[in-house]
Amino acid sequence: MMANVLTVARRELRDDFRNHWALAITGVFATLALAIAYFGAVTVGRVGFTSFDATIASLVTLAAFVIPLIALLVAYDAIVGERDRGTLPLLLSYPLSRLELVAGKFLGHGALLAFATLLGFGFALGVIGAAAPEIRTLAALRDIATFMISAALLGASFVALACLISVAAREKAQAAGLALLVWLTLVILFDLVLLAALVLSGGNATEQALYPWLLLLNPIDVFRLINLTGLGDHGGNDFFMAMAGAHVYSPAVLYGTLLAWTLLPLAAAAALFTKTEI
Repeated sequence: MMANVLTVARRELRDDFRNHWALAITGVFATLALAIAYFGAVTVGRVGFTSFDATIASLVTLAAFVIPLIALLVAYDAIVGERDRGTLPLLLSYPLSRLELVAGKFLGHGALLAFATLLGFGFALGVIGAAAPEIRTLAALRDIATFMISAALLGASFVALACLISVAAREKAQAAGLALLVWLTLVILFDLVLLAALVLSGGNATEQALYPWLLLLNPIDVFRLINLTGLGDHGGNDFFMAMAGAHVYSPAVLYGTLLAWTLLPLAAAAALFTKTEI
């Protein structure tokens, strides 16, 4: 089984590299990260790298918008694209199960995104570290490692969601529309709705205790919590942390939740695909 999964994954990786996805995504991540870090304080009349906490907070905000979008763009047609091209029946005529096909597609696209994330953001952080000596500390390196690992997991969760969308959709146009809807809902609307509900309700004690757990229903918020809860008042994260309140999240809970956001959509995609007619 694993050999078939790896074969499909290698095929996807090869196609993604041939289409220059890896180079393009790495370049986008590196360029945007450097631009955000250097020009992040331009609204207050400053340019250049500011504090480490502000830099990490800016990169987390950037990653929360860009990584989900690119993950969905890369993988939304993983299955439905094969169906549209008429190659899906041919693929399934090989000694390859539907579970192995979905798992291979996920692994290939997930590996591509992880590679681009680590290389792109790693290059940007290396440049920032050369210009800002305060980053050259063990605590800063730990925060950087946390950011890189959680960013890779965030990408994997949205690749899994894209695979689920690709299985559920009957044509590429429908899959693209669903991917855009998922991005808008999780990146923009989810937090706005929660914050509006909290403000309109007055935020009684019960609601203040409930809302921090509702944030776990969004993988982007879990990614933010992993990276922002340790920054305190120096990360410029008041809007988001207003919903988290003073709640203390266990790292095991946060990483476990982000992992579940990868495994559950992937399992749902595999289960749905086994019941779907070609």
